[in-house]
Amino acid sequence: MEQEIISMPRIGEDAPIFTAVTTQGIINFPADYKGRWVILFSHPADFTPVCTSEFMTFASMEEEFKSLNCDLVGLSVDGLYSHIAWLRTIKEKIEYKGMKDVEVKFPLIEDITMEVSKKYGMIQPGESNTKAVRAVFFVDPVGKIRTIIYYPLSLGRNFEELKRVLIALQTADNFNVATPADWQPGDDLIVPPAGSCGTAKDRVEGKEPGVKCYDWFFCTKPLPKEQVFKAIKK
Repeated sequence: MEQEIISMPRIGEDAPIFTAVTTQGIINFPADYKGRWVILFSHPADFTPVCTSEFMTFASMEEEFKSLNCDLVGLSVDGLYSHIAWLRTIKEKIEYKGMKDVEVKFPLIEDITMEVSKKYGMIQPGESNTKAVRAVFFVDPVGKIRTIIYYPLSLGRNFEELKRVLIALQTADNFNVATPADWQPGDDLIVPPAGSCGTAKDRVEGKEPGVKCYDWFFCTKPLPKEQVFKAIKK
């Protein structure tokens, strides 16, 4: 028997197109989100504890993501009625880390055929043939995949890190920079290599205002947190 080939989208490619039924109606992805960032994420199953903690956290942070011009879209291989019953249970019965009466307003995709999950490589046979792993796709306003993060079934996501990734991607786009290890808004940013020998020499010798060089290939500049958020907040 031939082994099934698992399709995996890649960073920089167009996000695979699909139409799906969700808890908020039918969506056409990514067309419905043109002009906005979107985080498409999968979870293994409804009525499971790790997924419940994640959905409560995402729902509690939804307005923070929206203020960063980003929408949320969830997915699991469960059916629509299971989704609705689970989200109702979360709102009516679950209290966790001070979160209660949490209403999930972003769409949760029904994917019982696993069509979308397979398009996005969310079904990883080494982990499970019947459940999606915890995948996260950051899709930009023109529908390109910009970052992909995968977690196993047992590991809940770090939501402050997901928010940091979104801010870092938008900062890089808006200011033509890169973000160093552990970057947080307000930290120094890495500037791209100088375009000519003369400019590189000026940088290294400290003649380019605001730029600090440790060597010709590694230069940084400050960018205040307020300026970052002024550029990306909507």
